[in-house]
Amino acid sequence: MAIEKATFGAGCFWGVEAAFRRVPGVVATAVGYAGGTTRNPSYQQVCSDETGHAEVVEVQYDPSRVRYLDLLQVFWENHDPTQWNRQGPDIGTQYRSVIFFHSEEQHAQAIQSKNTLEETGRFQRPIVTTLEPVQTFYRAEEYHQQYLEKRGLATCHVRQ
Repeated sequence: MAIEKATFGAGCFWGVEAAFRRVPGVVATAVGYAGGTTRNPSYQQVCSDETGHAEVVEVQYDPSRVRYLDLLQVFWENHDPTQWNRQGPDIGTQYRSVIFFHSEEQHAQAIQSKNTLEETGRFQRPIVTTLEPVQTFYRAEEYHQQYLEKRGLATCHVRQ
């Protein structure tokens, strides 16, 4: 089985992770930080809004069971991609809407998916989601991993 990775930032990583863990074909998830300048940042550093990192979920998936385009659909459906540096009450660059692509194929599919969503007119405001090449993923502290599952909660993020 060939496992691939996808990385998404869509606000607070707890709810985003929970959404991806329910997808058949997703074999593992980890919450963490990506897109910033500080090496090995802590949650407190990322929350300072000074490291440049986004809270993200790294998704490991079996492409024979789930397509990257399907993961993109989960991403779009589980947050508001028109909010700049925020999701609901959470404000700061760490809550930005971002797709970190792992390959040129993922990049092309992310562009296509974003353009298709914009063309539907579903949102009254422009989609502000950025597409960036993944660089370093820093795994968040263990207490953040599967946070909602550990507490018996289903979700904590904005849904459209």
